Amino acid sequence: MKSTDHHPALTRRPHSLAEVVEWASDPGVLDAYLREFLDTFYVCDESAQRQGMLRDAPVLTGQSRTDAYLAAVAEHLAQGDGLPAPTWVDAPERFLKRPFFPCGLESLKARLLVESPPAFRRRMIFVDFDPLYRPRRRTPPEKVLSA
Repeated sequence: MKSTDHHPALTRRPHSLAEVVEWASDPGVLDAYLREFLDTFYVCDESAQRQGMLRDAPVLTGQSRTDAYLAAVAEHLAQGDGLPAPTWVDAPERFLKRPFFPCGLESLKARLLVESPPAFRRRMIFVDFDPLYRPRRRTPPEKVLSA
């Protein structure tokens, strides 16, 4: 895999959100590791293993938006699987005090207020209805792991 400004070369795939933060050295790398984590999560077909991937709390980054977003990711993934959300997602430092619209487009705010999934909305993060979409989400595990 070649490294670019938007997609750094990664040498391993995180198997938990805690590893995403642990391995990331800057926000651009964190985004890349989060994408890799989502690919790994989506192809895992064992419910208990998927729950384990969300169990450990990522260390706080000191960036309130990132810390809240990671909690929203964990809660949203758990809800999508019918699993209980990990307890760490309810920590006060995992919530924003002011609304955040990652897209930055004023014209989309009204739509995002309505579409945002509950795990994001309750943290005042307003995203589209499928914020964790990955093209590989429905790909069989053997195809993703060989990529």
